[in-house]
Amino acid sequence: MTQRFALPVRIAQFVRIVLRAATIGLAAGPAVAPAQDADAVARLLADKCVLCHQGDAAPGGLRLDSIDALLKGSAKGPVVKPGDASGSELVRRIRGQSQPRMPLTGPPFLSDAETALVERWIVAGAARPALAATAAPPQPAAPRDPAAPVTFADVQPILGARCAKCHTDNGLMGPPPEGYRLNNYANAVSSLDRARIVPGQPRASELWRRIHGVSQPRMPFDGPPWLDDAQVALIEAWIAAGARDASGTPMPNPVGARVRLRGVLTAPDAVDGARFKPGGRIDRGVSVGSAVQLEATVDADGRLVAVRLRRR
Repeated sequence: MTQRFALPVRIAQFVRIVLRAATIGLAAGPAVAPAQDADAVARLLADKCVLCHQGDAAPGGLRLDSIDALLKGSAKGPVVKPGDASGSELVRRIRGQSQPRMPLTGPPFLSDAETALVERWIVAGAARPALAATAAPPQPAAPRDPAAPVTFADVQPILGARCAKCHTDNGLMGPPPEGYRLNNYANAVSSLDRARIVPGQPRASELWRRIHGVSQPRMPFDGPPWLDDAQVALIEAWIAAGARDASGTPMPNPVGARVRLRGVLTAPDAVDGARFKPGGRIDRGVSVGSAVQLEATVDADGRLVAVRLRRR
């Protein structure tokens, strides 16, 4: 009698084991091929990272315009250790465990799901994308309409690649130099400390003066090479058109904001061509041709009103 029922009992146990395994598999979700994760990581890099990490000026020499470039690493070595997500500098940066946290345009930073994707891809061995061999070569960006106003979307790649690596919290120089952040639009046009951008007036805008070399020290601080003529001209056109945000809305006039310009007094009421309304305190010995520092405020018409003019 015992032998007669032995086989059915074993079959029942086997069925229970199979069902339990199936239940666990369903709870864990469908398996994702490493190459599919690699495709998703490549798209994530294109969406969130390539803005800054591309070309010869990529911060730290780390290009992120392809998985191969990512795996090649930065000037300091690999940023991905296949099989070891927690030991990969890429993960540490996107989690904020190493500074500056990436992407520099955050917050918002990567979502939990996006971070988990990168970690899962690394743990699985950091495979190359399945589509790499058949994907069409990237197409160059369409030329911008010269008749359209320049917006922050046009200049952000320049600021991101050359300026934000220092001008952000916990950047390459620690705190952002002079408290000025260039990692997003709101910070770039902020006049909380002083106005570095006066909409419609490039020559009155410290940002343009620094990248042009009119004011010192010239920026970017790691130059030369400095920004090329086309990049400087684009930022000048952006400010002249009102320093518009990415949607095309002009920057509000920073009425009452402090402005500080350093340069040469080229006229009794101009510092390197930046006009101001005379007034306030003028130090002795200041004359046309003097190296000066102008401290001013912005009035309701967007004009600079001198508070102090002193020799440097």
